[in-house]
Amino acid sequence: MNTIVSYILLLLNIILLVCGQILFKLGLQNSGGLHWMKLISSVHIWSGLCLYGLATLLWFAVLSRLPLSVAYPLQSLAYVLALIPAYFLFHETMSITKIAGVAVIIFGAYLIVK
Repeated sequence: MNTIVSYILLLLNIILLVCGQILFKLGLQNSGGLHWMKLISSVHIWSGLCLYGLATLLWFAVLSRLPLSVAYPLQSLAYVLALIPAYFLFHETMSITKIAGVAVIIFGAYLIVK
């Protein structure tokens, strides 16, 4: 049970990181790029930073429960989850190469947990 909680915390950490990246991307799009004065006042950027802060606190909990050699490589699943909003929200292309890369990451994560 304790191990399941550890992996749930890790999954929540990954979800927060991906959501933070989505908010960063939205903030950059809305500001028209790296316009620092616009970014400083962006709700998206500040929300993303808050999510990153929460993700860091969760990461501390994860590191106290799981070995770094397991937890850190599993964070690569953030790349997998990030492709979903990249495709549906930002209309980025999904090539066969990206799909193959995702398959390799998922298989690698499986090998680490096994």
